[in-house]
Amino acid sequence: MNIHKYILFFWILLSCLLHSKENRPNIILIMADDLGLETMGSYGGTSYRVPNLDRLAENGARFEHCYSQPICTPSRVQIMTGKYNVRNYTKFGVLPRSETTFAHMLKENGYATCIAGKWQLGSEKDAPQYFGFDESLLWQHIGSGRKVIDSKRRDKRYENPILQRNGNNIEYNNGEFAPDLMVEFISKFIRKNKEQPFLVYYPMILTHCPFVPTPHSDNWNPDSLGSESYKGDERYFGDMVEYVDHLVGKIEKVLEENDIIDNTYLIFTGDNGTDRPIVSDFNGYNAPGRKGTMTDGGTHVPLIVSCPGKIKSSVHKNLIDFSDFLPTFCEIAKVKLHEENTILDGRSFLPQLLGHSSVPRDYVYCWYNRDMEPGKTKATARDRRYKLHLSGDFYDTELDRMEVKPLKIKMLTPAQVKIYKKLESVLDYYAQFDSLKTQ
Repeated sequence: MNIHKYILFFWILLSCLLHSKENRPNIILIMADDLGLETMGSYGGTSYRVPNLDRLAENGARFEHCYSQPICTPSRVQIMTGKYNVRNYTKFGVLPRSETTFAHMLKENGYATCIAGKWQLGSEKDAPQYFGFDESLLWQHIGSGRKVIDSKRRDKRYENPILQRNGNNIEYNNGEFAPDLMVEFISKFIRKNKEQPFLVYYPMILTHCPFVPTPHSDNWNPDSLGSESYKGDERYFGDMVEYVDHLVGKIEKVLEENDIIDNTYLIFTGDNGTDRPIVSDFNGYNAPGRKGTMTDGGTHVPLIVSCPGKIKSSVHKNLIDFSDFLPTFCEIAKVKLHEENTILDGRSFLPQLLGHSSVPRDYVYCWYNRDMEPGKTKATARDRRYKLHLSGDFYDTELDRMEVKPLKIKMLTPAQVKIYKKLESVLDYYAQFDSLKTQ
């Protein structure tokens, strides 16, 4: 082979490698705040109009058994690291800087990475970049406490907000609505990086309180300087749900306009159950929000995945939890897990998305202690129907969604006894990682 043939061979090989890299799928994860499964039409909710999400669910994959943590930070830590909270949760509002995230994994393997929305994972100026994101536009990044407020105690997350772009404060005062700013930021990032694989993580600030009018509400006020109360007015919750759907539609349109929708996994979920004051119509009965509880109402969330070029219309009944997202993203991106990340609690659900055979998980474990107080830990292990609490209470969630009446252990059927013992062994196994048990 002469020198010209070597050069030709080299360029063909390089071209193939680049082409393969550029055609790795994009990933967009949208996680609504305080939005339980009962709010979605595709799951049986009838209180709110969400046509874009209903269409994505009908044409893509809809998972009936996806489970989060009961509140914000615990869900964020788990979804980004692929580990149950019992292993690495240390404090509300903090992601330990020793942890590896899905953004780290993809960025190190050629993905452009972006986060916009709610942070709540550490107030260091470099935190988003430290955890693997090239670009960020966030609320509650540098601000401390459970909310960012101005000198007059007004909440600054929605109307005319205070946000942080790549660690720098920006005050908006021209009638802006923070969710619009975040989607504009994401859209610009997509257009800029459409020729290479990218990851967008959009942990929405919607629909968390304060409940306020959106730009689609009849009494939207662009001059508002923020809610003067933490909760706001719950009558606007429906408007906020419908605005979530509107923003999902805007992101989908950007993908269509840039001809990358068939190579982009567009994923939608919620970080935990709906807030307590809200009651929604769900499959013919009233479903009160149960955020902050270990019940199904606090942890059962929607999971809808669309990728028209790869995913067919399907409904999945297998168990999924938030530890499964990191390994799924790595498999989508053809990224090999680091040795230090081999101890993961999650498993990829990509085979299910693609219609391939796989071994689904047979339990979901949940460990929760918001403020790391000894004696306050709650934990559950469950399958699709039954849930066992650390307290010993055992529920049939199919018949008792609110978990009002535990089953009597002496009255269990042989099949139920077998399930009880299996779930008890899960609780026993993870107890060894509970640092609070040794205090």
